[in-house]
Amino acid sequence: MAAPVMKPMTAAEIAAAVGGTLTGESTVVVSTVAPLDRAGATDLSLLAHAKYAPAFESSNAGVVLVTPELAGTAGRCSARVIVAKPYDALVALLPKFYAAPVMEPGIHATAIVGNGVSLGRDVRIDAYAVIGAGASIGDRVWIGASAVIGDGVTIGADSRIFPQVTAYPGTVVGERSFIHAGVRLGSDGFGYAFRDGVHHKILHVGRCLIGNDVEIGANSTIDRGSIDDTVIGDGTKIDNLCQVAHNVRIGRLCLLMSQVGISGSTHLEDGVVFTGQSGAAGHLLIGRGAMVGAKSAVWSDIPAGEVWSGSPARPHRESLRAHAATLKLAEFMKRVERFIAGKGA
Repeated sequence: MAAPVMKPMTAAEIAAAVGGTLTGESTVVVSTVAPLDRAGATDLSLLAHAKYAPAFESSNAGVVLVTPELAGTAGRCSARVIVAKPYDALVALLPKFYAAPVMEPGIHATAIVGNGVSLGRDVRIDAYAVIGAGASIGDRVWIGASAVIGDGVTIGADSRIFPQVTAYPGTVVGERSFIHAGVRLGSDGFGYAFRDGVHHKILHVGRCLIGNDVEIGANSTIDRGSIDDTVIGDGTKIDNLCQVAHNVRIGRLCLLMSQVGISGSTHLEDGVVFTGQSGAAGHLLIGRGAMVGAKSAVWSDIPAGEVWSGSPARPHRESLRAHAATLKLAEFMKRVERFIAGKGA
């Protein structure tokens, strides 16, 4: 896929597109997007927080999206577009700036398509991809190079399967979902029964079910269920290098950030957030809208709407107090040593 090419826009066009108020030169043209500290005269940037005001003051950006509260900040940019939420405005502008990659339908000569495969309209299958027998590929699905789509896999319309993804047999991917390079869907979970001095593998007969509008980052792994399905709900986003174990059920609109691990049979209700390098033990219930802080280890259920952190994880304020106490430990130990030595506290 070629690198995106930005379509130039004037400051006036940008203001009209986001419903903002323009100050400065209306005819200045920008053709790329960049952060304030690296932006030049042909770049669009944004100022959404006062902490970035120093960068704005020295920035050479051509056009800057800025909040009403920060609109009067001193700076030398050619034009300012005042909007309530600059970041949201930038998100809305990006599709106008950058042309979406053009998907030319067709099956590459080196691709292998098995018996009984159902292909929708305008499907693209790139070089060396393998589509197993009985798979169902929806309309406008794009399957990248060297991807392996197992027997009986279903992929919904308008989904994108990037290069070297593997979807094991029976996996289901919904509509408009993005599965990035190196993802493994539906491999066996880590399940063994110890008997007669040997770890015996537990047969995994469940499926891996990915909902609509899901995005899974590069090299993440979602195991199939053992006796139940592993389910990722609609609208959930999973970062790179995450692991979701067998029988896990993740609700709608959840966020799993990089290097999160969710152990077997744990249930995340809708809107749960796990931040980087956090994890949950198995057979837990994480309530609707709960949030888990970075590097936290969750060993018990979390009620809906609560924020937990630490290892072991506990309610966030409690975790902060415990951490603060440990920071005072060194001075406390010195006092104890002085007391023991007879010098008083």
